[in-house]
Amino acid sequence: MKITKSLFQAGVLGLSLLATSVMAAVPAAEADKLGKSLTPMGAEMAGNADGSIPAWKPMAKNAGTVDSKGFLSNPYGSEKPLFTITAQNVDQYKEKLAPGQYAMFKRYPETFKMPVYPSHRGATVPDEVFASIKKNAVNTKLVSGGNGLENFETAVPFPIPKTGVEVIWNHITRYRGGSVTRLVTQATPQPNGSFSLVYFQDQFVFRDKMKDYDPANPGNILFYFKQKVTAPARLAGGVLLVHETLDQVKEPRSAWVYNAGQRRVRRAPQVSYDGPGTAADGLRTSDNLDMYNGAPDRYDWKLEGKKEMYIASDSYKLDDPKLKYADIIKAGHINQDLARYELRRVWHVVATLKEGQRHIYAKRDFYIDEDTWQAAVIDHYDGRNQLWRVAEAHAENYYDKQVPWYALETLYDLQSGRYLALGMKNEEKSAYDFGFTATTSDFTPAALRQEGVR
Repeated sequence: MKITKSLFQAGVLGLSLLATSVMAAVPAAEADKLGKSLTPMGAEMAGNADGSIPAWKPMAKNAGTVDSKGFLSNPYGSEKPLFTITAQNVDQYKEKLAPGQYAMFKRYPETFKMPVYPSHRGATVPDEVFASIKKNAVNTKLVSGGNGLENFETAVPFPIPKTGVEVIWNHITRYRGGSVTRLVTQATPQPNGSFSLVYFQDQFVFRDKMKDYDPANPGNILFYFKQKVTAPARLAGGVLLVHETLDQVKEPRSAWVYNAGQRRVRRAPQVSYDGPGTAADGLRTSDNLDMYNGAPDRYDWKLEGKKEMYIASDSYKLDDPKLKYADIIKAGHINQDLARYELRRVWHVVATLKEGQRHIYAKRDFYIDEDTWQAAVIDHYDGRNQLWRVAEAHAENYYDKQVPWYALETLYDLQSGRYLALGMKNEEKSAYDFGFTATTSDFTPAALRQEGVR
């Protein structure tokens, strides 16, 4: 029988989708490595050969002090940089940099630098989250061609990943305290460094932390997110509500916005993919929030493996409440004297836009910290395959609550010379408040209308 090329391709595609729909869970014997040769989160327990990356050692909840506003002291405040990477010596370290990081030295040769400190691997989460992760390893599976999950608990479905999309799901679902309310700011500086701030009040709750969550009927919701703009006055009162789903092919993300000027709630389908980010002056897309979020269905995901790389870590200095926002925001990029980089192992995943799909980013290179599953650096390429934007997250461990997260997210536009900095809270009245309680009725369009009253 003669098989045409198109039929053959269709058959291969069908087999590929079938394989994706059932892949994921690993055998119990492999999952047994968690907590032994692998950390309970799935990273390599051991350090590297020359000791420049240490073995994992969970950070104590009392590693530092906590002030009256909830800000953490810097456990590594007495340490000095081992060396500093500058435009003059960057080629010596290029092998351990992402192309986007390297490009920042070329774009800002006089001011961009990376102070490199001793590495510490202390990221940890509560024991019950580790237990859920181990269950996920043997139970969670991909569905809908890799665009959804089933048999998933709490965080990190694939601690021993075999594919790129599994690594991305680990980032999307990673543990962020279960629930949090926070006051944060966003800056979008002009090339000369002048800036104004947008102030947000965020609420973020994973489904299993809702008071009315039913484990027997978990549904398709992953988490609820509500964001209120509190300043400047021209934007104040606007509120965004998102119901994030586990399988966005089966049931796309639901989003609503409350417009304070019109005093009405409306659906917001543009709050996804490359829709414009809130009050971001066109400098980020909706899926740039949290470095990357949302449905993975528009890209093909290729796992390139692991590599050693300098990433922004233990960023307590940058989160110091004694700093003013003007101390952080500078022309071209943030004040790199406040940054801290460490040598870590990262997963490298390449996302390429699928044929027939649309997105302003034709390709993205992800570098994801093995200890936390957080994206550390993401390089964004335009339709001409030119490096366009460089996202870099400055991570810290909220050790008192056992939550790895970010102190600050940055997104640098190499073409315009502008950037976005999101997550600063240095001048706010309180730091993150983890563990607040809510019900699904707090995250309805009706509640959104009440939230927006000013």
